[in-house]
Amino acid sequence: MDQLIRKMKNSLHKGFIDKSNPVSGQFKPKLLSNKAHENVLSTLLQEMKTCQTFTFSVAFITEGGLATLKTMLLDLQLKGIKGRIMTSTFLNFNQPKMFKELLKLDNVEVRLTGVKGFHSKGYIFEHKDYYSLIVGSSNLTDSALKANYEWNIYLTSLEDGEIIHHFKNQFEEAWNEAIPLTVDWINSYNLNYEQQPFVNQATSNVFEVNAEYLTNQLADSLAIQPNKMQNDALKQLKTLRETGAKKGLIISATGTGKTYLSAFDVRHFAPKKMLFVVHREQILKKALQDYRKILGGHEDDFGILSGNSKDTNAKYLFATVQTLSSERHLQQFEKDEFDYILIDEVHRAGADSYLNIINYFEPNFLLGMTATPERTDSFNIFELFDYNIAYEIRLQAALEEEMLCPFHYFGVIDYERNGEIIDDTSTLQQLVSQERVHHILEKVNYYGYSGKRVRGLIFCSSKQESHALSEVLNAQGLKTIALTGDNSQPEREDAIRKLEQYQLDYILTVDIFNEGIDIPFLNQIIMLRQTQSSIIFIQQLGRGLRKHNEKEYVTIIDFIGNYKNNYLIPIALSGDQSMNKDNVRRRTVNTDYIQGVSTINFEEIAKKRIFDAIDNKKLKLYNMEFLTTPYKELKNRLGRIPLLIDFIKNNSIDPEVIFVKKKNYFDFLVSMNEPVANINDYEQAIITMFSQELINGKRIHEVLLVQNLIYNSELAQTDYIKLLSDYGTYSNKETIYSVENLLSLKFFVTTAQKNYGSEPIVILDNGKYKLNSKLQKSLENEEFRKLLQDIIICSFEKNKKYNKQTPLTIYEKYSRKDVCRLLNWSSNEEGTLNGGRVKMNTCPIFVNYHKTDEDNLEVKYMDEFLSTDIFKWCSTKNRKVTAKDIAPIVNSSAADITVHLFVKKHNGEGKDFYYLGEVTVDSNSAENDTLIDQGKIYNVATMNMILEQPVQYDIYHYLVEE
Repeated sequence: MDQLIRKMKNSLHKGFIDKSNPVSGQFKPKLLSNKAHENVLSTLLQEMKTCQTFTFSVAFITEGGLATLKTMLLDLQLKGIKGRIMTSTFLNFNQPKMFKELLKLDNVEVRLTGVKGFHSKGYIFEHKDYYSLIVGSSNLTDSALKANYEWNIYLTSLEDGEIIHHFKNQFEEAWNEAIPLTVDWINSYNLNYEQQPFVNQATSNVFEVNAEYLTNQLADSLAIQPNKMQNDALKQLKTLRETGAKKGLIISATGTGKTYLSAFDVRHFAPKKMLFVVHREQILKKALQDYRKILGGHEDDFGILSGNSKDTNAKYLFATVQTLSSERHLQQFEKDEFDYILIDEVHRAGADSYLNIINYFEPNFLLGMTATPERTDSFNIFELFDYNIAYEIRLQAALEEEMLCPFHYFGVIDYERNGEIIDDTSTLQQLVSQERVHHILEKVNYYGYSGKRVRGLIFCSSKQESHALSEVLNAQGLKTIALTGDNSQPEREDAIRKLEQYQLDYILTVDIFNEGIDIPFLNQIIMLRQTQSSIIFIQQLGRGLRKHNEKEYVTIIDFIGNYKNNYLIPIALSGDQSMNKDNVRRRTVNTDYIQGVSTINFEEIAKKRIFDAIDNKKLKLYNMEFLTTPYKELKNRLGRIPLLIDFIKNNSIDPEVIFVKKKNYFDFLVSMNEPVANINDYEQAIITMFSQELINGKRIHEVLLVQNLIYNSELAQTDYIKLLSDYGTYSNKETIYSVENLLSLKFFVTTAQKNYGSEPIVILDNGKYKLNSKLQKSLENEEFRKLLQDIIICSFEKNKKYNKQTPLTIYEKYSRKDVCRLLNWSSNEEGTLNGGRVKMNTCPIFVNYHKTDEDNLEVKYMDEFLSTDIFKWCSTKNRKVTAKDIAPIVNSSAADITVHLFVKKHNGEGKDFYYLGEVTVDSNSAENDTLIDQGKIYNVATMNMILEQPVQYDIYHYLVEE
């Protein structure tokens, strides 16, 4: 407790008296606002995750605000953590349906205060030894917690502190006079709420204005104008045509208005005759209506070529590919009859029916539109459009531009019985069992939807499941229908009409609604199948992302079973296609990459399923079979063999992933049967060394030197030091020696030296650096030179995420070999670096936090986080605090030895550890202890290490939780 009081005093000093005070900032007061990748919600969730109980006093609550906390509240319920929420009916802002959602929270007691003008916005959290408090401008709404410009103060206090005493007393006083929330009260409030539409409308306008909704309401009286994305795309289309291009490709996320965009471009182009080609008549009719809104003109200017409609003379002709592609219909048109042709859902254009149309006509301009140009077959859509990507906007950018309906995604655990989890071998009987259906309905009811009634879409794993589950749900009182590829177009359209008119609650399907269908009123999407493809995942999620004035957001409920492809979920949601395992883990733990009020939430057990999939040793994430697809996709997009930097620029696989399976890119290209020029064994050894050791960008010093020597025959050491300074990075004599040592290959063990060419890459002679003569000769080989420069460019790009002023960047990952190099050790000692080692006044501590059965260890070391800024470290076996390798660590502060802490969750993560920063060893805490390994007792030393910077909450909980 004394230590806690001292830390809190120091933090308050830092927060209120001197911000430069060099102490832990764990308890310091701070301002919480909503900035890019930083919001009020993240702190709120952190406090909830670690509290023993919580108390909210908030005037205004929305369903969307509750949605952001529901997963956390459920996890807390499973841990036995309870809380209280006090709210009000001030200005009738809070909707009756929101109060019904509050009643679903079994571990939360809710009361309604009658305090006049109740307008508080405070959140109190009781922890083991202290309280924390958030108070300011943020109500419990998704906008206030994640998007609006807000000011909130975060404070911490011991129980006897006056501030927390005042807040608690104020709350308890109002709480004791408040009334409990009940069903009867909600019914009574609902009657009153419906009788005061003016108050309700005024409230929504003042506090939660939905600009898109107001725009829709005024659509009849205002001309439709291009949005920001459409304006940018129109400019790029114009620029593209000015270069003489006759083809262009628009890649636009579902719901971003690409049909309107094409209509705006047609209006600008002013063709004498236009052709719009689609694959379904339902889409065709909707596109025609949209075009009429934009283009105006006489009704007879617009015609259809499909089924019984043959309006071939229309100025703007909308045709289905099935009808138009037939020989008799194509031949009735001249090849140059249409100035402008548009192909919707153009990723289908590899089919003969599409190619017949495209190859027949000769328009002045051909525009293709798609949300997903990537193909599972070998057809190259990009080549078809001369590699002219006129504009591209994907899901993340569309959300940032507020072009889509916000969504709240919930990754929930699928049904489990006696340790048996739903997976890809589950039988139909298991999928539609009474227990699983009950589990599904329980989750669906808990997470809810936006709007007066549910209008949902359920994606199933098979036709059989969709039909069987529909029958079971109907027997439960729901109104559902199963639709598969066996159903006709009229049957599908009839089901959508019934869903819109509330005659159905759900449509169950397999994959016929993945694309090409517009159902903007959907307010809930349920995924009951494994994720086989990130592309299909986004297509299915996209069904609910169109804006509609009867919903504020769409709820996505994804039942995560024991599937080997679970790792694709964070890949799809984040849009990060690097296939880097660490990136995938981070995208699962920290979901702040989602813009606007949208949120991504994983139940703890569901999150563990994803981690299990990532860490599975049989995971094909790094297999050649898995790498082939993104390679071919990128090659198709570029129309040439990609460079490594192309993967980074186009958000494709991380080049480092390639080098897990192949020693260098030349080797990879050979395995892809690419026609590459030969390079000799020495040249392969050099690019292998750069690929395996330097492309990661963790230290740019070596790359800067070699890059300069490629263009200059020599470089003085003094000029090299200036070069480092000009680049903005650190340098000292130890680092300079380390760079020289690595480029001489002395740093590496003998085997690695042989693999990397055996002789020094860079030679220091008379104070000047130069490349060895063999390498200088090799640079005359254009193919080798290109491969080497490509790696160097990638290294510079990757170095952007690292701190240029220090050797190590907090929260980045490093292997033991990386650390030996970056701490300027003369050789790679990774093989003997277990636990900690003092060398050159530095001491890296490596911790594998969770030992698993696969580690073949019965022993459980006592490594443990005592808090976010205190780590209890346990030495290796047969050690005491007085041992010659332990005593220097215990006394490191007095000896001016810098101790660095590196931690990984478990060995399934591979060789890399999270760098958690410098630590101060508390010598007073050092003590001898014992542990048991295979029945034998061993001595160990333990001690507490105080982190210079508390571990950020997402990394901390990821590491700590089993």
